[in-house]
Amino acid sequence: MRKSTLLIALITAIFSIQSYSCDIHGKTGFMPTNDMYRGVDALTGNGMTEELFNIIIDRANEVYAPVVETEGATLKFHRKWEDGTVNAYANQAGGVWNVHMFGGLARHELVSPDGFALVVCHELGHHLAGAPKIKRFWIPSWASNEGQSDYWASLKCFRRIFQDDNNARIVSKMEIDPEVEKKCDSVWSDENENALCKRMAQASKGLATLLNSGRPVSFTTPDSSVVRKTDDKHPAGQCRLDTYFQGALCDKDLNEDVSKRDATIGTCNRIDNYETGIRPLCWYKPKNM
Repeated sequence: MRKSTLLIALITAIFSIQSYSCDIHGKTGFMPTNDMYRGVDALTGNGMTEELFNIIIDRANEVYAPVVETEGATLKFHRKWEDGTVNAYANQAGGVWNVHMFGGLARHELVSPDGFALVVCHELGHHLAGAPKIKRFWIPSWASNEGQSDYWASLKCFRRIFQDDNNARIVSKMEIDPEVEKKCDSVWSDENENALCKRMAQASKGLATLLNSGRPVSFTTPDSSVVRKTDDKHPAGQCRLDTYFQGALCDKDLNEDVSKRDATIGTCNRIDNYETGIRPLCWYKPKNM
């Protein structure tokens, strides 16, 4: 009887701490805990306004609230514009799948409006990005891990939300990194998909610089580290840039959904002879390697 009681207590503890991501308290979020703060009066020059903050979230909600409903849950965005916290996080509470977005992150000088949209997608990714999942005591939780949430943000989410924009016109006004130009052109012949690839890649560079503690990152110097097993935690800034970029370069059909259990479904994989668009080895360990 006592063993049974202890087992029930252990299972309860496991599933109670699965209610939050990016950590078990839901506070470290998109990036580790930090003391950065961008108050509501901060003038950072990144083009973000409260109106645009809400428009981006509205567009994400319009696309993904119905998707979450098919899972028997309700998507709820918590719009904390006046909070200067430089972070974001997701959690689940019963049938409500929450995404918490802070004005401090949106106002940070390294976060463009498109970069902010990628963070919205990252947090949605914890709910919807599929395998690999964060493990608690070797048991997969509800939440997709950090690297997978980054990958899905550009692989599926940003593309789906902004696919109807005039992306070619938007990108024509941007300064595109030569490596991004070369790689996106090599994968995407469709004008709109090509422009989306470039748009996402450029947005991710500012984010990755922020995640790299302000140190430079580059599309030409990918992280060369190789993990021995899939790392569920926050990858290094360069590794996260590589992940966003590879998601943008994966040419899998947008409508081919990911799987909660099989990380190879709906994604580009080495086992299928893909050399581009694959998840970086600096956080991801394929089963066949």
